[in-house]
Amino acid sequence: MTTVLEVRGLSKNFGAIQAVNNVSFTLSEGEMLAMIGPNGAGKSTCFNMMMGQLKPSSGTVLLRGENLAGLAPRDIWRKGVGRTFQITSTYQSMTVVENVQVALISHHRRLFSIGPRARALYRDRALGFLETVGMRDQADRHCAVLAYGDLKRLELAIALCHEPSLLLMDEPTAGMAPKERNELMQLTAGIVAERGISVLFTEHDMDVVFGHAHRILVLNRGELIAEGSVSDIRNNARVQEVYLGGGTLFKKEEAGADA
Repeated sequence: MTTVLEVRGLSKNFGAIQAVNNVSFTLSEGEMLAMIGPNGAGKSTCFNMMMGQLKPSSGTVLLRGENLAGLAPRDIWRKGVGRTFQITSTYQSMTVVENVQVALISHHRRLFSIGPRARALYRDRALGFLETVGMRDQADRHCAVLAYGDLKRLELAIALCHEPSLLLMDEPTAGMAPKERNELMQLTAGIVAERGISVLFTEHDMDVVFGHAHRILVLNRGELIAEGSVSDIRNNARVQEVYLGGGTLFKKEEAGADA
């Protein structure tokens, strides 16, 4: 399989505090890789270094062999890295389709020359992305009246606008109801399969992680302590100890059978 992302020895210090320590992993084309760990494990710090919000103290972040470490977020975005955030950020005064149009206008570098034609620019293309995430019928609704799950789907449409090869999703299902969580991740999995996008996501909901990740990374206190398949991580004694307080990782249906 083709390697899209290769992280080597990624570290970040904040003074005497070692937030991330020598983290290394790879991500293949079309793979959904979950990064999990307790609060303070270093997940968001890793994401922020990969997306340019933080400069690494050391290490490299290679996108198809090109080092992104230390580049500005806009430059990393233009090289094909998309991101969604734990807390959605859309233009509430604009409609759904206008939010996607703004992303497309930025991608095509027309922010300073759009004039009065902005409302018509890339509308059909924006509607296509909304169709992809199942929101075309809400194109002309204002974001201020959308349900939270719909805002998450809109954010995914926006993240797809520059045709990324890598998508970073920071707790994509945070704040969503269980049914909405599974629907969003099933949607994401379908897009990954169709377009060959690679996805790295953080998540606290283990049902989401075990249900949709191809592989799992586990961080604790800034260090990578485990990596492997769902089965590997489910049965890893160290993961159970540091992440789940010694509990056993199991599927809901298995628990129901034993009840």
